[in-house]
Amino acid sequence: MTRTNEYEQPIGDPVPGWVPVPLPDAEVLAGRYCTLERLDPGRHAADLHAAYAAAPEGRDWTYMSVGPFPTPESYRGWAAAAAQSRDPRHYAVVDNASGRALGTLALMRHDPANGVIEVGWVALSRALQRTPAATEAQFLLMRYVFELGYRRYEWKCDSLNAPSRRAAARLGFTYEGTFRQAVVTKGRNRDTAWYALIDRDWPAVRAAFEDWLDPANFDAAGRQLKSLRALHRLA
Repeated sequence: MTRTNEYEQPIGDPVPGWVPVPLPDAEVLAGRYCTLERLDPGRHAADLHAAYAAAPEGRDWTYMSVGPFPTPESYRGWAAAAAQSRDPRHYAVVDNASGRALGTLALMRHDPANGVIEVGWVALSRALQRTPAATEAQFLLMRYVFELGYRRYEWKCDSLNAPSRRAAARLGFTYEGTFRQAVVTKGRNRDTAWYALIDRDWPAVRAAFEDWLDPANFDAAGRQLKSLRALHRLA
């Protein structure tokens, strides 16, 4: 039923007791398969560059506004600047089994007054892609944000970036539309596809992640028994 005001105009639902939420300030978010640590060039840059450099070509950077990084020094320079940023707030994804940093991601476009925040700058090395740790890294940030009281968690990507669009859908985000000519990056136009997860979706999404990440969901060879997409449908 649509709510109306005294002028018979349709209005949104009330948000009783709403107050601005805190800015993210966690230094470490620990999980079963990985740990997110605030990006620190001294601890992480060498591992990260080595992990990225293991890829045979630069296709993982096509849709990023930075990279690829041809030398350890070039990556360390970027990481040093990124580590000083509060927004985006960059995290290294550290594999718990090896202790090595294998990727990064960030919380960005902080809007605590409205309870909105975005995940971005997702750069996962080939060693991290398609692993439980990669999925858990996304879950750790989601859980942290919603526990802080955020109402909306966004994912945006180049509309031509099919892997990123598939990842957003797999992780439980809802596609909301495409902003045409939103960005110029690396001298090219970018139409930006918008996805979001909101607080009322979170309990079911969280349950699906917890079921997928459970060690019982993997066989002796490490293969998943139920997909995350299937668990989202069941939740």
